[in-house]
Amino acid sequence: MKDSRFAVNILLTILVGVALWMTLRKFFAGPWNPMQILGACLLVVGFVFWTLARFQLGASLTVSARAKKLVTRGLYSKIRNPIYVFGSCVIAGIILLSARPLWLLLFVLVIPLQIWRAKKESSVLESAFGDEYRSYRAKTWF
Repeated sequence: MKDSRFAVNILLTILVGVALWMTLRKFFAGPWNPMQILGACLLVVGFVFWTLARFQLGASLTVSARAKKLVTRGLYSKIRNPIYVFGSCVIAGIILLSARPLWLLLFVLVIPLQIWRAKKESSVLESAFGDEYRSYRAKTWF
C-alpha cells in the first residue's frame, strides 16, 4: 500500500510538473516583463515546495480532512498548511506569468477557501490529537 501511494504521488507530481512546464513554454517565446519573471519564480518555487510538502505528508495526505497522523517535521515544523500556501503561490505565479493581473481578483476568491479548509482540518486534528496539536499550532504559522 505504501509503495502504491508513493507511485501515485510521483505520478501526480510528474503530471502537474509537465502541465506547469507547458505553461512556462507557452509564455517563454517572447521577452518577459518583470511581472512575468516574478510569476515564473513564484510558480517554480511554489511547485518545488508544494511537492516537498506532499511527500513529507506521506500517508497522511487525504482529500477530505482526516486525522491519520500529526506531521510536524520538515516544512510542517514551520507551516501547518504548506500545501495550501505553496499551491497558492503556483496559482498566483501562473496568473502573473500569463500577464493578466486582473485575474488576481479571481485569486482573491481562493484565499477564503484555503482558510476555510485549514480551519476545518485544524478542528479535526485538534479533536484527534488535543494538546499535542494545540502545542504544535502555537509554534507554527497558518
